[in-house]
Amino acid sequence: MSEPIQNNLLEAYRSYLWTLAHAQLGVQLRGQLDASDVVQLTLLKAHAGFSELRNQSPPVLAAWLRKVLATVLIDELRRCHRDKRDIDRERSLAKDIDQSAAGMEQWLAADQTSPSMAAERNEQMLQLASSLLKLPVDQRDVVIQKHLRNRTLQEIADETHRTVPAVAGLLRRGLATLRDIMDNVSDQH
Repeated sequence: MSEPIQNNLLEAYRSYLWTLAHAQLGVQLRGQLDASDVVQLTLLKAHAGFSELRNQSPPVLAAWLRKVLATVLIDELRRCHRDKRDIDRERSLAKDIDQSAAGMEQWLAADQTSPSMAAERNEQMLQLASSLLKLPVDQRDVVIQKHLRNRTLQEIADETHRTVPAVAGLLRRGLATLRDIMDNVSDQH
């Protein structure tokens, strides 16, 4: 595969990877790590190892990129906490990323009875990730925590130092805005 095509293919997953990375970085870690930097490192590693990936179908590519992202996040966590390594957190990170990805896929739940339907679902997943980035930051954080991390409103309220009704309002507005963004994208196609 030519390098420009490879770059475009990997770049199509930038928003998806950012959403998954952001979901893993709690409020405390966001002060030390930036999801955009983590994604950039992930794409650099993916670019370097892309030739070893034999099956480049969207589901396989997405799964492989999640593994690369988990490796980068673990490396960055180790770098930030050299003297306080958390083995349990490192082990659960790949699983947490896969659960966040499953949360995105559940939003788009549909029958995958044909390869064309699977490809369409992959496009929808990438569009969802891109649309999430267009939300106001507070709304995006609450939507990601609720739907990708399966956090309760109380847990989100505790972490963000807000009341449960404030979190519920952010979630409601975030989902409404996300629907509008997704509908506008659908209307343009």
